[in-house]
Amino acid sequence: MYELKTKETENSVIEFIESVENQKKRADAYQLLNLFTDTTGYQGKMWGPSMIGFGSYHYTYKTGHEGDAFLVGFSPRKSKISLYFAENDPKKEELLSRLGKHTTGKACVYINKLADIDTTVLKELIEHSIAFLQELYPPK
Repeated sequence: MYELKTKETENSVIEFIESVENQKKRADAYQLLNLFTDTTGYQGKMWGPSMIGFGSYHYTYKTGHEGDAFLVGFSPRKSKISLYFAENDPKKEELLSRLGKHTTGKACVYINKLADIDTTVLKELIEHSIAFLQELYPPK
């Protein structure tokens, strides 16, 4: 059976952020921690060794595969900061068009620094992503 690699851990979010070598990236991580906490109402938790997630949901795919994941999150990676939102959200592209300087991957939005983006739009992305996921996978 498939074992999910990214799970919530008991590791300290603050210790992880303190381990970020780049001072500016560490400062951005603290600002993101506050922004995500204030916007979601959830405390950040470590998921795997390097992702900070907020809230969680349980999903079950048509294939029968199921698991738990965080609703939204971020990770201050060495090269860029990764932001995590719901995949397949139809409103995400419109919100991203107003976010500011970023690139996207399959499941991530990458930014160089927090100053490159509009944090008001980031808050909208966070709120919309959570609403989308909670509608798709209602809390029990």
